[in-house]
Amino acid sequence: MRRRVAITGVGAVTPLGVGGEALVERWSAGECGIEDGAGRCREFDPLDFLSRKEARRCDRFTQMAIAAAEEAVAQAGWSEELPYEGARIGCVVGTGIGGLGSLEVQQRGLIERGRKAVSPLAVPLMMGNAAAAALAMRHELRGHVYGVVSACAAGAHALGDASRIIRAGDADAVLAGGAEAAITGLAEAGFGAMGATSPSGVSRPFDARRDGFVIGEGAGVLVLEEAEAAERRGAEILGEVLGYGATCDAFHLTAPQPTGGEAARAIGLALADAGLGRDDVDYVNAHGTSTPLNDRSETEALKLALGERAAAVPVSSTKSAIGHLLGAAGAVEAIATVGALRRRVAPPTVGWEEREEGLDLDYVPGQARPLEPRNGDGPLVAVSDSFGFGGHNAVLCLAA
Repeated sequence: MRRRVAITGVGAVTPLGVGGEALVERWSAGECGIEDGAGRCREFDPLDFLSRKEARRCDRFTQMAIAAAEEAVAQAGWSEELPYEGARIGCVVGTGIGGLGSLEVQQRGLIERGRKAVSPLAVPLMMGNAAAAALAMRHELRGHVYGVVSACAAGAHALGDASRIIRAGDADAVLAGGAEAAITGLAEAGFGAMGATSPSGVSRPFDARRDGFVIGEGAGVLVLEEAEAAERRGAEILGEVLGYGATCDAFHLTAPQPTGGEAARAIGLALADAGLGRDDVDYVNAHGTSTPLNDRSETEALKLALGERAAAVPVSSTKSAIGHLLGAAGAVEAIATVGALRRRVAPPTVGWEEREEGLDLDYVPGQARPLEPRNGDGPLVAVSDSFGFGGHNAVLCLAA
């Protein structure tokens, strides 16, 4: 029998505050955490979670991953003791860029003061697998432990990989998610030079006025467990990862395939992996970056994947409230999706007002709306899309 993957804990650090509850409640209320053209985690203080010495040894993306994991582990009931042997617990954390802030600081020191100014911690601070390693050491996790680097699909890839590790029987649980802290001079200048970011500093996915994404930072970590084992120990099941699909456009390094063909195939694979069809989808948490190309290709992908059902499914973008968290986006959006399903609401695409020809799905404008289960009191089913530079498409099918 196929092993089910349960979600027993979630934790988040986002521009809407510290905590998974803050993310879902404030987004559902139509709040936006973007200020001055960026989605900064202004309420996050690493010293609330780490000693000064520990904080110095971690880049900001790792600090936020640690904070998110502390919340997830506590909610899962792991704080006092691990429920399984450490060798049976993995840790997979995605990032798009890793410790870019630390890299810039160390490079500046090298240029201005020479090699002696470079810290012996420089490489550990900036390496992409630092967050996964830090969580493994902090919680004594000795199973599959690694980082995923696939641009803006990394967080979703991490969760998909983690679910498959559990289904394969290689672990009983995996701490999985994504983290990013790339609001830095180099990243802002680089994305700006590409024309990818919004000159207006406003994230308005699927709106006719959209002009690019708004860069954000944050982390999302989930505790995934084999469902029967979680039930035996009396854990509260928050939701399930039902399916996962991954494809590649193999089209362009930064632009999505215009027809959305491979993104649609990833959605179809996630539904097939879950043993479900297009008519089973109650809600879509879109990648919805607020860029002209992505929002159009994603709309096409949803129409291809869901057919006539696409017009009836609420589609909203978390990025309208927090900006684009790059490699952390997929994990944070999975947390937001599960929270929305548990509350039986479709949160709004904040700021959506003007329709563009061809972008004609239900983008949940204005305010959150109730989600009505199709099957009485049964769980709601959602698709959460993540697409990244490099043509990476990662889609999760979630239920709660």
